[in-house]
Amino acid sequence: MATDELIHGELSKAIIGCAMLAHRKLRPGLREKTHERALVLELNKKGLLCEQQESFDVFYDGEAIDTYIPDLIVADKVIVDAKCVTSFDDTHVAQMIGYLAITKLRLGLLINFKHARLQWKRIVN
Repeated sequence: MATDELIHGELSKAIIGCAMLAHRKLRPGLREKTHERALVLELNKKGLLCEQQESFDVFYDGEAIDTYIPDLIVADKVIVDAKCVTSFDDTHVAQMIGYLAITKLRLGLLINFKHARLQWKRIVN
């Protein structure tokens, strides 16, 4: 499938490219927040606006019962969750699916900075 056929294909390609630059400059072994902040700087250099730690209320029967705070939302279209984990597991995917449902966005990117090679996973809602 071509990049332009994917949901937000060009945008996700740009985000992953920025993550690769940040990963190459910092190297593995640092905290998630450190990688997230470097990613934000790279995204800003590309002119991609991102919201950090924006909170979203979870409603049940019309009442706000909780708040979810995704790491980044890029261009009001893609949720990005920076990780430093051995591998992505079902809880990471489930958390992203929850973020997508609450924000009503269609695409989430899990990005893992822990290893020598950057890893990522697209989650589509």
